[in-house]
Amino acid sequence: KSLPKIRVGGVGSNHISIGSFCSVLHIELKYPLLFSSSFCKIHTSNSESPMASLAALSSNLFNGGCLWKYQDELKVSKAGKLRIRVTSMASSSPAQSLQFADGKANKLEKLRIGVLGASGYTGSEIIRLLRNHPHFQITLMTADRKAGQSIESVFPHLVTQDLPNLVAVKDADFSAVDAVFCCLPHGTTQEIIKSLPTNLKIVDLSADFRLQDIAEYEEWYGQPHKATALQKEAVYGLTEISRREIQSARLVANPGCYPTSVQLPLIPLIKSNLIEVRNIIIDSKSGVSGAGRGAKEANLYTEIAEGIHSYGITRHRHVPEIEQGLSEAANSKVTVSFTPHLMPMSRGMQSTIYVEMAPGVTTQDLKDHLGNYYEHEEFVVLLKNKEVPHTRHVRGSNYCLMNVFPDRIPGRAIIISVIDNLVKGASGQALQNLNLMMGIPENLGLDCLPLFP
Repeated sequence: KSLPKIRVGGVGSNHISIGSFCSVLHIELKYPLLFSSSFCKIHTSNSESPMASLAALSSNLFNGGCLWKYQDELKVSKAGKLRIRVTSMASSSPAQSLQFADGKANKLEKLRIGVLGASGYTGSEIIRLLRNHPHFQITLMTADRKAGQSIESVFPHLVTQDLPNLVAVKDADFSAVDAVFCCLPHGTTQEIIKSLPTNLKIVDLSADFRLQDIAEYEEWYGQPHKATALQKEAVYGLTEISRREIQSARLVANPGCYPTSVQLPLIPLIKSNLIEVRNIIIDSKSGVSGAGRGAKEANLYTEIAEGIHSYGITRHRHVPEIEQGLSEAANSKVTVSFTPHLMPMSRGMQSTIYVEMAPGVTTQDLKDHLGNYYEHEEFVVLLKNKEVPHTRHVRGSNYCLMNVFPDRIPGRAIIISVIDNLVKGASGQALQNLNLMMGIPENLGLDCLPLFP
């Protein structure tokens, strides 16, 4: 109340653009009970660009919420909730105006997107998700072995999309794109990214830039790393955990599917010392699409159907990635027992995690903490009561569903999380990250319900 009111003007398109003028912005909502507080405080740096400030604003407005001009009223919008009318606003910079995007300086043009490795499963998911994105337009798609072909000849379900033909990476014109999704295998990726123009925003879906320790990468992936300078620059893109770092990144290493399903429930609990970091046991199951689209005998229908089997026992390449994230949260070295399994389904992932609780901590404490931590997150949902997460309930979506259950062994708890391995475990999280990097609401292109049945 001590801050002067801010002026609102320049009515144009629906989005509001906030520049770097505002260090503190108070927004009072008409229906405060829908959120944790009737006021939210937005901190921006004077050195930030308008797009960076807008990203900070969008994230602070309860993750993906943003200011809108709607029927001559200023409102806060959040996917899945009604637009809530803003009753008053105040700013630390009264001489400035909060402008609606109505001019060339503020209006967000279509950003040109390249998809490298568009003929794989993660590439096709990127294309599918971008179909409904208001600000991204695909202008480049590469697939060396299918160069010259149309995307519908590779993926018939994309026949209705007006997209450029596939080209080989060596023939790609990267001056025609503003950002790229790199959906190529590890090893191949680092050489290509190293040669890309430095002005491009890059989200890499391979494992090449996930591990901070080069020696560890070379040990687990069995090959030398040829882009060590970029390794130091890359930001690990677990969106809900590293949002601020992602916003200012040029290169984001998109997490693997198993690490995403494991770290989202565990990192908040480890940071708050609610669970012991010893004796963490992880049992994960994945659909076959997690193995990629390449023809492999082990992935044939007759080899997969009507059965389940473990693989990568003690040596799965996602182990160091999981341990890296948990160790950072604990500020000490964490090791886990991790066993993945292949399921006879095309997509979906479930991680069942067995943990020892800290002295005096109950399973309800774990639930309460996860509920509070992810209360305003759109894509991470803690289920109520004793609801059991099902992979079918996230199919085709960017959601992660989780819940906590008491083990019959005193002092231990069981945490179950489910994701779609191709969406939240890969392409969906990649799009969420690029949205942040480009300074736009992170749920754009991802606001879709799971497919059922």
